[in-house]
Amino acid sequence: MRLKNKVALITGAGSGIGRESALLFAKEGAHVICADVNEKSGIETANQISENSGSAIYLKLDVTDECSVNKMADEIERRYKTIDILFNNAGISGIGQLHETSLDTWRKVMDVNVNGVFLVSKAIVPLMMKTKSGSIINMSSCIAEIGLGNRASYAASKGAILSLTKSMQVDYAPFNIRVNALMPGTIYTPFVEDYLSRDPDPEAAIAKIKGRQLSGDLGSPLDVANAALYLASDESKFMMGSPFMIDGGVVNGKSS
Repeated sequence: MRLKNKVALITGAGSGIGRESALLFAKEGAHVICADVNEKSGIETANQISENSGSAIYLKLDVTDECSVNKMADEIERRYKTIDILFNNAGISGIGQLHETSLDTWRKVMDVNVNGVFLVSKAIVPLMMKTKSGSIINMSSCIAEIGLGNRASYAASKGAILSLTKSMQVDYAPFNIRVNALMPGTIYTPFVEDYLSRDPDPEAAIAKIKGRQLSGDLGSPLDVANAALYLASDESKFMMGSPFMIDGGVVNGKSS
């Protein structure tokens, strides 16, 4: 029970890494707030936790809408008084080189991936400051450390999150709040599955992605959830402002 009685907010908890993390956090004793813009998916996650004797609620959340974010924060304070863990997991991908990326696509990716982290953190941090404790986990990507084709908007957003994480850590260290960034490689989430299914040759596309990673395989949502659990727990109390790689060897190695 590594998170026993801790209150954890996970954005984008309706699927993929968010859902897997919510299930794992609850299994480890946390009271999990499953926040997602998709009501059906978010409720499904909360119900799965409850069916397994865990503690969870669903709160509808659009991370790009300040009113939605503030309403959620008020409800958390009313129910729990405080919060121990914030996992800023909600995000979207952006495909395309810079010159072919529309302004609408650019703005949408930045709005969800960067503004979403800003707005949710802005609303939740004051609760942590009151208790002088907390762990914030921001979802970046190993793409923030490397170059990868056709990902201009996504790479820019995840690079921003890595820099934001480091700056937040400096500001909130005096309040005993830890802020770290997860840096996954390619994880086989429903989004990736859908993206690959639309490729003219899905098998070749999967093989190409696997070839980027020393592991020779794609990561699973549970791989990232396990890393998030470590950052959420007191076991990582000496990790502050750190990029945490779960990338199958993309960044620090190259296959021959």
